[in-house]
Amino acid sequence: MSDQDSEREVLRARIEALAPWFHNIDLGGVQTAPDHFLGDYPAFKFARFARCLPDDLTGKTVLDIGCNAGFYSVEMKRRGADRVVGIDSDDRYLEQARLATSALGFTGIEFRNLSVYDVAALGERFDLVIFMGVLYHLRHPLLALDLIREHVAGDMLLFQSMQMGSTEAADVPEDHPFHLPGTFDPPTYFDNRDYPKMHFIERRFAGDWTNWWAPNRACVEGMLRAAGFAIEAGPFDEIYVCRAAPVPFSEWNEGPMAAYPAGGKRA
Repeated sequence: MSDQDSEREVLRARIEALAPWFHNIDLGGVQTAPDHFLGDYPAFKFARFARCLPDDLTGKTVLDIGCNAGFYSVEMKRRGADRVVGIDSDDRYLEQARLATSALGFTGIEFRNLSVYDVAALGERFDLVIFMGVLYHLRHPLLALDLIREHVAGDMLLFQSMQMGSTEAADVPEDHPFHLPGTFDPPTYFDNRDYPKMHFIERRFAGDWTNWWAPNRACVEGMLRAAGFAIEAGPFDEIYVCRAAPVPFSEWNEGPMAAYPAGGKRA
């Protein structure tokens, strides 16, 4: 057996010790999840919207929230990001990410055990925040978006969430008369099918008890706007490229949001 073959066997053993992997990452000819039930995931998905992100991230900083095994952290480093921070609350995922980046020879990527609710502890804003595949796993999803906008979103947000229900954008009225019967149920004065809705999952969805929510498209887009993100593009189903924008009803910051660390008036 050659030295190269021996090194690959050692790498395969290290990969297996951290299994199962949800990200299939090619580590120089050794894949972390070659039999993934979704195929070459998330590479095939990324290929569909990669063009919507800057090709050159030289001098930029990136925060990858819910980084899992670090696929997107690695891809942003490939584009020249000066610094990448990946956070997750699962130590096994973080160990997978550290193994992957080490095997690929990437430096300048830091992985930390941190919840989205604690992003203020990072103490900095990032040029690009990646927040994909996390929202519907959270008990407090709008709070998470508020905290991202408040503390770490410096410019661009790459966002994805599972969606269920209507795929149409909603034409929601500016205000809702208090005494109008059926405001949130048909028949009503706007198309209720497209109204922003988030379905609560009390038990399990697809066998996963952490799937708490199933929003429709109008709900996702409304939540992004409410948290202070302007949607620039929706290049693929469920995926959005956003920019930090003024926060509607910013006086919210003086009430409930004031209880969170590093609070302060929003830009």
